[in-house]
Amino acid sequence: MTKQGKKYQDASKLVDKDKFYAPEEALDLAKKAAYTKFDETVELHLRMNLDPRHADQQLRGVALLPNGLGKKVRILVFTQGEAVKIAEDEGADYVGDDELIKKIEGGWLEFDVAIATPDMMAKVSKLGRILGRKGLMPNPKSGTVSPPQNLPRVIGDARKGRVEFKLDKTAIVHVPIGKASFEDSKLLENFNALMEAVVKGKPSGAKGQYIKSATIATTMGPGIGLDVQAALSFSASQ
Repeated sequence: MTKQGKKYQDASKLVDKDKFYAPEEALDLAKKAAYTKFDETVELHLRMNLDPRHADQQLRGVALLPNGLGKKVRILVFTQGEAVKIAEDEGADYVGDDELIKKIEGGWLEFDVAIATPDMMAKVSKLGRILGRKGLMPNPKSGTVSPPQNLPRVIGDARKGRVEFKLDKTAIVHVPIGKASFEDSKLLENFNALMEAVVKGKPSGAKGQYIKSATIATTMGPGIGLDVQAALSFSASQ
């Protein structure tokens, strides 16, 4: 058995697989079960009672995590003209138009969030195959296509801890909510913000129990089952 396997086994012993934990307990346990030398990301995995094959059961949205994700967010803005100065003044890491598009077509993807002004979307759309696979394509529904006057707010939101969530083909939502090094209270605040956004984004075609199951885990750590009702009650009470 590998050394990593042994550490994972030891971490797994901390978790009662037959128990569904309240959010506070689960997050505290996830931190204790993080065993690697690097600062692991804490992730929330939600199995939804939705069928991604139906248009009225799609789930996609944005959550603003009040305590961020514990890393510097590299922001790229596709724009031109006077909006270039606005984006640069707001601290965007990369700002431009055709030159950036060519760079990305050549395989460069050293950024975390892509934002575009509407006048650039005709050009940016040809990057759909590249950026779409990485979840980086600017999209009006997620707020990353913005007129120049709104760039300060959009860039500011991205810098703070803006995360997108989307239902995958297996009806699961996977979202990072912080780092194992975060204080418990900060992880709870981020958890709450994410749950609120998921509940708010409930699609019209959803029926019955909206969230079937929920799991908290760090990057390499074991999964910790959440008490879904407790999680929803915690979110609603904040």
